[in-house]
Amino acid sequence: MNRTAAALLTAVLLPCALSAQSPGQKAAHAYRVSHAPGILRAYTELLSMPNVASDSADIWKNATYIRDRFRERGVAAELLTQPGAPPLVYGELKAPGVTRTIGIYAHYDGQPVDSTRWAHAPWTPTLYTRAMEAGGQARPLPASGDAVDPEWRIYARSSGDDKAPIGAMLAVLDAYRAAGIRPTSNIRFLLDGEEEAGSPHLAEYLKQYRDRFDGIDIWLFCDGPVHQSGRPLVTFGVRGVTGMEVTVYGAVRPLHSGHYGNWAPVPGQMLARLLTSMKDENGKVLVGGFYDTDAPLSDAEREVLRNVPAYDGQLRKELGLVRTEGEPQTLAERLMLPSLTIRGLSSGNTGARARNIIPAGATATLGIRLVKGNDPAHMQDLVEAHIRKQGYHIVRQDPDMATRLKYPKIAKVVRFGGYPAARTRMDLPIVQTVVAAVRAAAGNDLVLVPGMGGSLPLYLFTGDGGKPALIVPIANYDDNQHAANENLRIGNLWYGIDLYGALFDLGNGR
Repeated sequence: MNRTAAALLTAVLLPCALSAQSPGQKAAHAYRVSHAPGILRAYTELLSMPNVASDSADIWKNATYIRDRFRERGVAAELLTQPGAPPLVYGELKAPGVTRTIGIYAHYDGQPVDSTRWAHAPWTPTLYTRAMEAGGQARPLPASGDAVDPEWRIYARSSGDDKAPIGAMLAVLDAYRAAGIRPTSNIRFLLDGEEEAGSPHLAEYLKQYRDRFDGIDIWLFCDGPVHQSGRPLVTFGVRGVTGMEVTVYGAVRPLHSGHYGNWAPVPGQMLARLLTSMKDENGKVLVGGFYDTDAPLSDAEREVLRNVPAYDGQLRKELGLVRTEGEPQTLAERLMLPSLTIRGLSSGNTGARARNIIPAGATATLGIRLVKGNDPAHMQDLVEAHIRKQGYHIVRQDPDMATRLKYPKIAKVVRFGGYPAARTRMDLPIVQTVVAAVRAAAGNDLVLVPGMGGSLPLYLFTGDGGKPALIVPIANYDDNQHAANENLRIGNLWYGIDLYGALFDLGNGR
């Protein structure tokens, strides 16, 4: 290991004696202990607001509500706007006599919902005594003065992803005001209103309002879950994301499977063979060149991976898995590779609605997660080249009759947008300062990983001479993120309050 990596491990990456809690962290902790029921009630009010990015009216209600709550707490908050785009909630909190400025990113929009799959209406926050699958029972919100169990969970859309940081930060601002203290860094808040839609307007926002974001020394991304062991987590990067939808075709109309079976091509079977050709049983992607552009890990990043808790065995038991892809590689190691995933399949019906037909087509939606070095368009090109290699003619729209009669195998490929991965160097002094502050809040249970499996638009902040960025998540890892019955464990909200109490008080920011 080189000298830089060794020094880094000594200074930050390995568990060490904990530094004393800062005044801000103490104030945040004391406030949430004495105001727990009120914090929960305020948080459920935020969760009760529908927040799908495509619903402009509801998104504006959310943005206005959040802006006003920040203003009430002394933050110079405003809505940054663009035609046809959800607003950004921007806020600035200046600390007298300091030069360090930290940027805080979170998002207030949520994934669309299928209400039929929820135990409760998605935007009717419901408190449970435990996770539903652990036998938890619905209970009323606590009254002032009641004890609050950290194992309780709030079920609602965006409870874990990503309104939890907003609720925790508002509580910290209340705590600072009550204690008569101020942050020791300037803080600028950026709350995105369309992250779950891919943040298509964020780059233009950052360009148009460049003056709001100049001078930020480090970005802290408050999104995602903690480690699968339940331990607090700091991540130095994220994977990028892209994808595509692939449709293959049979006859121009559905055919009776008795009259035409064994004669007419079956799109479902055609698609199954195509997808199987892309990936082997052990999880290795067989698309030519898929791993060729991966940026190598540094010595420090490899050392961090070696120190990630050995939790795969417990996680397999929890998830009911006997085997996992890429064994004996761990989950943390597998997240350092690009992935190709079938996100959805369709061709005809199943169950009681199944019919004796050969469907006219079959469709698969593919997700591609990227690591540093991968270009989204290039990775899509590789998958398309593989499809052509399997004998398919690629089209962008449903084929007309002339095309059908010319090519024996046709695949319509619709490309999705996306963005590249990003990773921040671990040896930067300000990075070490932030990690030390997180450790003060999290204890020696803190887990560090080079990159998380999910995707965030970090590249917009770190690329082309940008600033370092870290992900400091607070949500429980089993929060049903993006799915029905999304939830937040109350103990994770408490951790978020302690965490932001420490991060808003990094120490000497002069």
